[in-house]
Amino acid sequence: MAAALILSGCGGGSDTKKEESKAAPPAASAPAVDDANAATVNGKVAFGGDKSKIPTIDMSANPACSRAHSTPAKSEEVVINDNNTLKNVLVYVKGVPDRQYPTPSSAVTLDQKGCMYGPHVLGVMAGQNIEIKNDDPTNHNIHPLPKVNQEWNESQAPGSDPKMRTFAREEMDPPIAVKCNVHPWMRSYIAVSNNPYFAVTGDDGSFTIKGLPPGSYTLTAWHEKYGKKDMPVTVAAKDSKTVDFSYDGK
Repeated sequence: MAAALILSGCGGGSDTKKEESKAAPPAASAPAVDDANAATVNGKVAFGGDKSKIPTIDMSANPACSRAHSTPAKSEEVVINDNNTLKNVLVYVKGVPDRQYPTPSSAVTLDQKGCMYGPHVLGVMAGQNIEIKNDDPTNHNIHPLPKVNQEWNESQAPGSDPKMRTFAREEMDPPIAVKCNVHPWMRSYIAVSNNPYFAVTGDDGSFTIKGLPPGSYTLTAWHEKYGKKDMPVTVAAKDSKTVDFSYDGK
């Protein structure tokens, strides 16, 4: 994907809460996915809006944050790639078979570096470990704001060991917002899925979702500023389909 809060820095004075919610009841069993016949869906998320209005972030109130950037940091609410695509778009499949999917044994990392969360948008499966790191010389806190899972708010001192956390229940619509109570520009989103059929666009705006059983689905793209778009997709055995999305910046 606990000690008491350190009062200085981002932590404020809230009590730390561990993720104590229990996992939802097991889904009804369904046939296992036949990997030999699984399909792939890929595509890009294009952007047709104005790319000149991305604001900079004022970190002057915290010298340690300011020193981490040779030029002013840019807001990650909208990140436009060089090929006019959007980074940090969550793409996921709705209508997949209702079954229990194995939880990955590997952790997903959420880092705090340059007083920014990274990655800005990440996806995990329910129950998957999230390794949270602080690579800055200043105190941070991690404050997820879920609507389904357990909310918690925990400080993390510079040089401290990574924290390992999980979310027990699916939370995709919308993903869980994560903030810092003192550094207001720090924001990340964690999408928690019951299945592995999701991806987040990167530096070329592309996504790939593998292992889909043959069938008809809805492919959903979610962007924190521009919202959701749905596209139908039908895949046959061993099929590979391209589904592209486009946002106009409005």
